[in-house]
Amino acid sequence: MLAPREVDEYVLPTERRVIRFRRHWVVVVNEVVQAAVLMVILMVAAYLLPKGPVLSNLLWYGALLVLVKAAYKVSEWWVEKVVITDKRVMLTEGVFTQKVGMMPLGKVTDLTFKRTLTGRMLGYGTLVIESAGQIQALSEISFLPDPDEVYEAISELVFGEKRQTPSRP
Repeated sequence: MLAPREVDEYVLPTERRVIRFRRHWVVVVNEVVQAAVLMVILMVAAYLLPKGPVLSNLLWYGALLVLVKAAYKVSEWWVEKVVITDKRVMLTEGVFTQKVGMMPLGKVTDLTFKRTLTGRMLGYGTLVIESAGQIQALSEISFLPDPDEVYEAISELVFGEKRQTPSRP
């Protein structure tokens, strides 16, 4: 199997990478918890149900399927990257088939980020990038780690000024 391309290979020589990150780890927690619960259920079933070759094989293949699915979801999260350069926002994803979505920063007209209570506690949010009346390949990034920092970096790139901290009298 070929190694996936490093996301920086998509950055042009005329661009400067500002931020690179993957989505927050909370994305895979649900998958890992489900896999753990299913594995416990399968182990309890193997212990309590009558022993037999057919049932043992079914339980073993069920456990294997649960592990493969969880490993795939974690791999999917691991290879997905968001890269923000001084010219565009890119999202690369895909374990077997790689997909690269991008939005030029010159087309951005509005930025919004939302944080739920859980997102504030765990440090993630959703960034909504609106463009000049067009549907783009990349318009919403959910489970964004440190959304304040990313929002400020994109705002500075798009609108040109760094946020000033208020001076004290």
